[in-house]
Amino acid sequence: QVQLVESGGGLVQPGGSLRLSCAASGRTFSGYAMGWFRQAPGKEREIVAAINWNGGSTYYGDSVKGRFTISRDNAKDAVYLQMSSLQPEDTAVYYCATRRRLGGSYFVDRHEYDYWGQGTQVTVSS
Repeated sequence: QVQLVESGGGLVQPGGSLRLSCAASGRTFSGYAMGWFRQAPGKEREIVAAINWNGGSTYYGDSVKGRFTISRDNAKDAVYLQMSSLQPEDTAVYYCATRRRLGGSYFVDRHEYDYWGQGTQVTVSS
């Protein structure tokens, strides 16, 4: 049973930074594409960032380009999302996700992912 656990969310002022982490149990991350998604109240879950199996390719949603950075440490079975210059519109529950299949590039469609964490709340407010 694959379980993903996100951490690092919280309340931050506009312009601030947060670093989200995603840890796995039940299976290694190594070799599997990973993604970060977010969902604000009343909105659909959207892609924030994605990374391929070895970290060589990444994707960012238009609204976070230049502000967020996705990275992975396969030795630690962890994926990170460094968020900077946070704005109120970044407020959402953030989820990490992974796939059942090995390898491949990054994936931006949430339907391509098989396993999800429970989410961590990020609130940007003064």
